[in-house]
Amino acid sequence: MTLTTETTLTTTDARAVYPSLRGKRVIISGGGSGIGAGLVEAFVRQGARVAFVDVAVADSEALVARLGDAAYPPLFRRLDLTDLSALATVFAELQDELGGVDVLVNNAANDDRHTVADVTPAYWDERMNVNLRHQFFAAQAVIPAMKAAGGGSIINFGSISWHLGLEDLVLYQTAKAAIEGLTRSLARDLGRDNIRVNAVVPGNVKTPRQEKWYTPEGEAEIVAAQCLDGRIEPADIAALVLFLASDDARMCTAHNYWMDAGWR
Repeated sequence: MTLTTETTLTTTDARAVYPSLRGKRVIISGGGSGIGAGLVEAFVRQGARVAFVDVAVADSEALVARLGDAAYPPLFRRLDLTDLSALATVFAELQDELGGVDVLVNNAANDDRHTVADVTPAYWDERMNVNLRHQFFAAQAVIPAMKAAGGGSIINFGSISWHLGLEDLVLYQTAKAAIEGLTRSLARDLGRDNIRVNAVVPGNVKTPRQEKWYTPEGEAEIVAAQCLDGRIEPADIAALVLFLASDDARMCTAHNYWMDAGWR
C-alpha cells in the first residue's frame, strides 16, 4: 500500500493520502453537515472531484465556500432523496458535470426518534424512503457509468443502533439492518463488473445533530460502553471511507466495516 501523509481534514491531524483517489469522481449524499461534511472535505483534500446532495442549503453552501480554495471545489445540488424522479435527474446531471462517477457514498439518513405507538403506515413508508430506499436507487443511477469506467466503489452507511437495539428507533433500525443485506446483495450482483460494495457501520459520532440527543452524562455513558476513550469524530469515519474508496481496498467487498471504538 502506497501512502504518504499530509495535514488534511483539520490543522492538527496527519492523514493518509491515497494517490488513486486524485481526480476520482465522487458523489456523496447528505454531504452538507455532520459526517457528510467530513466526507466531502476528506475527498476534496485528496484531490478528488466531489459532488454532493443535501436538503440543507445553508450548511451546504457554507461548506462549498469553505472549500473554495481546493483544486476541485465541491459541487452542491439540493435534492430530496425521497423524490426518485428528482434523484434520477440530479444524479444524471452530476455525472455529466463530473464526466462519470467512480465512487458513490450513500450517507444520507434521518434518525428522528419515534415510539412504536406513533408509527402509522404513512410514517413507515416515509422513514423507509428517507433511510433505505434512496440507497438502492442512487446505486442504480451510477452503475452504468461505473461499468463503462471499468469499475467503482459504492459505500453504504449502516448504523450500530440496530446491533445495540436502542430505544425509540424501530423504523430507523429496521432500515439500517436492511442496508447490510442490500450491501451483500449488490456486491454479489456487481462484483464481476469490478464494482465493490461495502457498508460502514459507525458508532456514536460527535456531530451537532447527535449532541442534541445526549446530555453530558449520556455522552459519558457512551464512552464508558466503548473499549476506547474519547468520542468518534467525522474525520475518523472519513478515514475509513477513503480507504474503502481507494484502490488499496481493491479486494474489499460485501462486508461491513465498523468504526465504533468498540461500543458494545
